Amino acid sequence: MVAHLALALVTLAATAEKLPLRSPRSMGMSAERLATIDRVVRRGITAGGYPGASVVIGRRGAAVMQKGFGHLGWTSASPEVNADNTIYDLASLSKVIGTTTAAMILFDEGRLDLDAPVSTYIPEFSGGNKELVTVRHLLTHRSGLPAGRELWRMTSKPSEAKQVVINTPLACQPGACFVYSDLGADVLGWVVESVAGLRLDTFLAERVFKPLGMNDTYYNPPDSVRHRIAPTEVAPPRGYPLRGEVHDENAFALGGVAGHAGLFSTAADLAVFAQMMLNGGVYDDVRIFSDSTVSLFTRRTAGTRALGWDTAEGQGGSGEYLTSAAYGHTGYTGTSIWIDPDRQMFVVLLTNRVHAARARRPSKVIADVRADLADAAALSVEDSDQILNMPASFRADRADGWNKSVRRSRRSSRSSRAKASSSKSGRAVSKARGAKSSKARSSKSGAKRSVKPKVSAKPSARTTRSNSAASKVRPTASASRSGAKASTRSSSSKSRPIAKRTSGSAAGK
Repeated sequence: MVAHLALALVTLAATAEKLPLRSPRSMGMSAERLATIDRVVRRGITAGGYPGASVVIGRRGAAVMQKGFGHLGWTSASPEVNADNTIYDLASLSKVIGTTTAAMILFDEGRLDLDAPVSTYIPEFSGGNKELVTVRHLLTHRSGLPAGRELWRMTSKPSEAKQVVINTPLACQPGACFVYSDLGADVLGWVVESVAGLRLDTFLAERVFKPLGMNDTYYNPPDSVRHRIAPTEVAPPRGYPLRGEVHDENAFALGGVAGHAGLFSTAADLAVFAQMMLNGGVYDDVRIFSDSTVSLFTRRTAGTRALGWDTAEGQGGSGEYLTSAAYGHTGYTGTSIWIDPDRQMFVVLLTNRVHAARARRPSKVIADVRADLADAAALSVEDSDQILNMPASFRADRADGWNKSVRRSRRSSRSSRAKASSSKSGRAVSKARGAKSSKARSSKSGAKRSVKPKVSAKPSARTTRSNSAASKVRPTASASRSGAKASTRSSSSKSRPIAKRTSGSAAGK
């Protein structure tokens, strides 16, 4: 304990510097391919997905791109976004930048037992099998707690809202199902407060944000920085435009400081945080926790989840080309962070997509931009295995305008050529059936077309992502999968095979 106290004092005494900006080439990245990010982000603005965005791409200890796009609001008179100092509502990024990080510190210091019942730290969290819920269950969204409740409709007092959460019955047995749960994250936040003896916001400010020089990261930001905060929307039950006040209604009901939401930050601050994680828990001589703790919490445990963190799965917000070691998270307001230790790279995207009215908000835009941004960054790495194994023509298409149709058509074309014989017979049968009413159309011409499909053929539409992944319940094969003996992520730097994106929350909560 004395050693842990000494570490805390040393950490508090130091203040880190911002991440330096370096040329892409010096960090082993292609400036040409990285330039496609401009088109990706601006396309999202043009499509009405968000009025502006902050982006930071980093590799090997430096930022290779740190840029603001668009404006804080939808009018040109609104201030332009600045990646250094425009502050965004992080929404569910609070779960990892805030709550999970606090849990990592306490675990690293030996003060938090992941397999201890939550009732050890919060005695009133009991009844209805809640005694079986562990801290690990909270981190992996397998506590059995439901996704959420409309606390803001029930009370305006944070203490009463907390009690509603504590008293909420389990929706399933602990460890038996996956439910992405805001309530579980809130309970984890109170576990942190119980162990630390401090409010969550105070603990994080003293142990993480101030030491790392993340001076624009906080819950309930002060009025002095309000002019730099990107506005969100008119949210119930407040009835006025929100700016500097947490967008999430339940986080607001809990006083603006909650385990599931409430943090505000800049892309530049999150770049420092991401580099700290890549460095194994230390940045600019400021150590937050050990490398072993980073490895434990970011290793996939069951499904696609690590401890608190989500992991890349070849679909959704992580795109298709991050490695299997990558981890990150997304936020409902249009935010995301992805960290790829195999490539020593991170991607930060902050937007205020919720500034559009809910009735006309194109949620699919932010989902596509997140994925394409991660892909563009990954494919910009010069020594990427995925790039080296791709045909030169495919790489050129990817760099030239980020043309998704060409990308998917080439993928389809390669698959067709690899299965030429089976494709030929299959399409011949299909053409023959279509030609029954007209003998002028022969099955031979249909078979001929199947051998050489046109590259410009219209690709199949991407499967629509769910807009409410939080409400889904997926039973697991075994509750024990969330334990310490879960499957580990690969340490290889080899990327995953290309796969279609088939799931993930469009809203990115």
